[in-house]
Amino acid sequence: MQALLLQLTQELAPYYGEIALTLVATVMVVYGDLLNKQVKRALAPFHFILRTLAFVLICAFGYGALLLFVTPFTKQLLLMIPYVYQGISIVAIFLLLGYLAEQRRYI
Repeated sequence: MQALLLQLTQELAPYYGEIALTLVATVMVVYGDLLNKQVKRALAPFHFILRTLAFVLICAFGYGALLLFVTPFTKQLLLMIPYVYQGISIVAIFLLLGYLAEQRRYI
């Protein structure tokens, strides 16, 4: 069994950067509407043009910056998992995200 877990980890190891990026992007898709609601409430008293400008800036730069800055931390968290369990943990995390998306009616 341990050999199978090691094989899975070895197959995924070269792609940890991409995996971390995918995990962060998936979390942002599943929970991004909550952040958008908070921003909408905060910007509600302002003029339409300011609200639109803020929305564009947040979507264009805010989410991109969040993705770029959080991805390396996510990769480091994945690397903190014992090597034998890294591959199966990644599979489990994606399954958990799928479950959470289902709970939020995204699937």
